[in-house]
Amino acid sequence: MILSMTGFATASAELPGISLAVELRSVNHRYLDVTLKLPEELRALEPSLRERLAAVQKRGKVECRVTLARTAGATGTIAINAERAAQLASAAASVARVVPGAQPLGVADILRWPGVMVDATISPEALAEQVDALVQQALEDLTAARAREGAKLRDVLEARCADVEAQVARVAPRIPALHAAYVAKLGARLAEAHVDANEERLKQELALFATKIDVAEEVARLVTHVAEVRRVLAHGGGVGKRLDFLAQELHREANTLGSKSVDAELSQVSLELKVLIEQMREQVQNLE
Repeated sequence: MILSMTGFATASAELPGISLAVELRSVNHRYLDVTLKLPEELRALEPSLRERLAAVQKRGKVECRVTLARTAGATGTIAINAERAAQLASAAASVARVVPGAQPLGVADILRWPGVMVDATISPEALAEQVDALVQQALEDLTAARAREGAKLRDVLEARCADVEAQVARVAPRIPALHAAYVAKLGARLAEAHVDANEERLKQELALFATKIDVAEEVARLVTHVAEVRRVLAHGGGVGKRLDFLAQELHREANTLGSKSVDAELSQVSLELKVLIEQMREQVQNLE
């Protein structure tokens, strides 16, 4: 299976007095970059959530947003997080020692501080379990979305491979004729200049130059690289970096083909190849 780095998924649940939702977004990125946006009540879950996400996705910029909202008209009781309140009081005392004239915290200030007031209708353990279940559901949906996108990208790359092979097929049968035609053209120009093309040194120079414009090696490498792209696509898994490297190699051969061109059609083929390979590179950037 081939996975795209692009996807979106959500999962939500209604708990006593609480509405909980998880949202996952993923876009292409060179490496794995995970961003977590959690309410203060769930901040302790950050390390485990980060580990869960990294176990599923190897590349991409992933954002996980968890929202927790109090349900309107909820009858659950509100409790005070004593530990959090004690930490806040200690911090306020430290500030008062450093800045004697600082205004002391009032009760309303303490109650408004994130994490001080908690909903006693659901235990922190039960809340953590529910978040874990929602994250798992969202991850499964995200992976499914990425797999659908990956299948489409694979089809596009397969089509581009076929187009590249079609362009290469235009060149391969013409290589001997191109070589012979160019040598004959040079010979005719030498004859016009009254230079003996049969002179041994000149024949060696012509043979050497003919070798320099021979594109058989570039054509063979293009065929080999396309075959490797097909093999990587068939194998699946984390293919993005490998395919990006192959696209660079294909572009290199297409460039060389154009630089050796002594024929209008060969130049046209080189241009078409560059366009096709660039289209492949754009799609490859989205694969994990």
